[in-house]
Amino acid sequence: MFVIFSVQVRGMVTLKDISMRLKSIKNIQKITKSMKMVSASKFARAERELRPARPYGKGAAAFYEKANIKVEAELPKYLIIALSSDRGLCGGIHSGISKAIKSDMAVRAGGIETKIVCVGDKARGILQRVFRDQLYLSFNNVGKRPSTFEDAAYITQTILNSGYDFDLGDIYYNTFRTVVSYQPTKQPVFSLNAISAAPSISVYDSLDGEVLRCYQEFSLASLIYFGLKEGSTSEQSSRMTAMDGASKNAGEIIQKLTLTYNRTRQAVITRELIEIISGAAALKN
Repeated sequence: MFVIFSVQVRGMVTLKDISMRLKSIKNIQKITKSMKMVSASKFARAERELRPARPYGKGAAAFYEKANIKVEAELPKYLIIALSSDRGLCGGIHSGISKAIKSDMAVRAGGIETKIVCVGDKARGILQRVFRDQLYLSFNNVGKRPSTFEDAAYITQTILNSGYDFDLGDIYYNTFRTVVSYQPTKQPVFSLNAISAAPSISVYDSLDGEVLRCYQEFSLASLIYFGLKEGSTSEQSSRMTAMDGASKNAGEIIQKLTLTYNRTRQAVITRELIEIISGAAALKN
């Protein structure tokens, strides 16, 4: 009686290993396809909500441009507002904001007091590695639901009531261009004193201190709201593109693993036939 033992060569992949990996890749592909469909639905909603939000940001930006606001260069207090979200799996959309901030901070003159406000955990997680001492405020739970003007107003009130009287600031966010492209954008913001000292502010009638204060708060909230909507639309489009690419890559891996599985199975069958034939020949002899 002959007992045939099949000994696995070290480093050789068995059929069970390939089958388990093939199954896991197929499950991953199902997840990425589902996430792509969900992102497509959210992207359509975000794009619809972006259209009515654009007048808020463009109106506030036009006011700053027309007023010809200038800030003294003698060591102003500088504020950075980074708009991102808490969710990932959307390409390099969050790292693009952080890279823009890092590059601007690298060329900015030394001695300027700078504070960073992070809206979203993704930007905070990247920036705190380099600018831990400059991090001032952080807001989370961003991106789980569509942003509203109330969210922007809350962020604005928290910044203005924090006690940091900035002279100049920049809002960093992603501007939606097409389904497959977005652009990191920087929008300047100014303090109440800088707006009041603007040379062209006198062309507007009946602007007392209270009116300017209210408008400065409203313009900052409008720009943050506009940036959140632009960023949300860019994020959903980027996630949709990323999940589409991940699904295609998973499909290619599945094809390669299927081919490897078939070849390995054929090799196993061939080896077993050779062993049977060799055993039968040995019995005859």
